[in-house]
Amino acid sequence: MSVDLDGVYRAEYGRCVATLTRLLGDIGLAEEAVQDAFAVAVQKWEEALPANPGAWIVTTARNRAIDRLRRESTREARHAQALLLHQSDEPEEVGPVRDDQLRLIFTCCHPALSPLAQTALTLRLLGGLEVPEIARAYLVPEATISQRIVRAKKKIRDAGIPYRVPEAAELPDRLAPVLTVLYLVFNEGYTSTSGELVRTDLCAEAVRLARALAELMPDEPEVLGLLALLLLTEARRPARVGPSGELVVLAEQDRSLWNRALIAEGHELVRRCLRRNQPGPYQLQAAINAVHTDGEATDWAQVLALYDQLLQHAPTPIVALNRAVAVAEVHGPAMALATIEDLDLPGYHLLPATRADLLARLGRTADAAAAYDEAIELAKNPTERAFLKGRRATLA
Repeated sequence: MSVDLDGVYRAEYGRCVATLTRLLGDIGLAEEAVQDAFAVAVQKWEEALPANPGAWIVTTARNRAIDRLRRESTREARHAQALLLHQSDEPEEVGPVRDDQLRLIFTCCHPALSPLAQTALTLRLLGGLEVPEIARAYLVPEATISQRIVRAKKKIRDAGIPYRVPEAAELPDRLAPVLTVLYLVFNEGYTSTSGELVRTDLCAEAVRLARALAELMPDEPEVLGLLALLLLTEARRPARVGPSGELVVLAEQDRSLWNRALIAEGHELVRRCLRRNQPGPYQLQAAINAVHTDGEATDWAQVLALYDQLLQHAPTPIVALNRAVAVAEVHGPAMALATIEDLDLPGYHLLPATRADLLARLGRTADAAAAYDEAIELAKNPTERAFLKGRRATLA
C-alpha cells in the first residue's frame, strides 16, 4: 500500500469516534462503525488518500451504521436509523461543551464508572491508544486495562448511560479524570510506547483539547496549570530529538530551538495560577517547567523547592523519582540515590535509568552497568533504548 493508513488512523480515529458518537448516541456502535470504515479504507485507498480522510471515514461509518440498523428488528434500531437518515452530517451542537472530542471525554468520565475505567476507555476512544500504551501509562498489566475497558463499555450499555453533554454544574465533578486523560494523551505523544520517540499528532491534539478546556473553564486553576504544563513541554520538543533521531536530554538541548512563543504563553499562564494562590499538581509541574525554560540555565534550588511542594500534593513514586534528579543537582548524587532506594515502580524503566546515572556519577561503574542493563531491558521505545545503550557504553 502506498498510502500511510496507519498515520491516518492515529490522526483521525478519535475525531471520527467522537463525531459518530454524537450522530449515533451510542459509543459502542460508533466505535464499531469507525473500525468498519477503516477496514473499507484498506481496500479503497490503495493508491491515494481522499481529499479529506476524516470526512470520508465519518461518512462511510455513518452509512455502515445505517446498514447495520436496517438489519436490526428492534424498535430502537429503527428509531435510530430514522434519526440518522434525517439528520445532517453536522447537526447543531448544544450545551456548554462545543468540541466533539472534549464532550466525549466528559461523557466517558461519568461518575458511575471507576476512575481507571473512565480514563482507560477515554484514552482508547479519543486518543486511539492501544491497550499496551494505556497499560504503560498506568504501570499495570495489559489484561487489567483490557478488562476495565470491556467492563466500562458493558456498564454504559447495560445502565443506559446516555451520550449527552454534561450540564455546566456537573463539569467540575468530572474535571479530575478529564485532566488525567489529556495529560496521558500528551505523555504518550511526547514519549511513545513504540516507533518514533515523538507522536506529534497526539501532542498537538492534547494541546488543542487543553486550550478548549481552558476556554470552557477559565476559572479552574488546574485547567490553566495543565495547559501551561503542556505548552512549556511542547515548546522544548524541537530540541528533544537530534539530527539522526537520537534522544537529546534537557541539559544537552540547543535552547535556541525552543519555541519562544509557547514559552511566553506558558509563563503567563503560570503567573495567572500564582496570583490565584490555589496550588495543585498540574500548576506545580507547570511552575517547574517554567523554571527550566527561564534563562540559559536551570535554577535547580528553585526546582527542588517546587518538587517538595508537589510531593505534598501528589506523594507518588514517580514524583519522588523526578525530585531525585533535582536533589542530585543541589545536594549531590549520593543523597539523591538514598531518596530512591525504596521506590517501587515495577516495569518503569526510568527508575533503574536514574539509578544508573547516579551510580555512574559516584564512580560505581559495575553497579551502574547493571542498572543500565535493567533499564534497557524494560524500555519499550527503541530511541530510548538506544540512548541508554549509549550511556552504558560510556561507562567503559
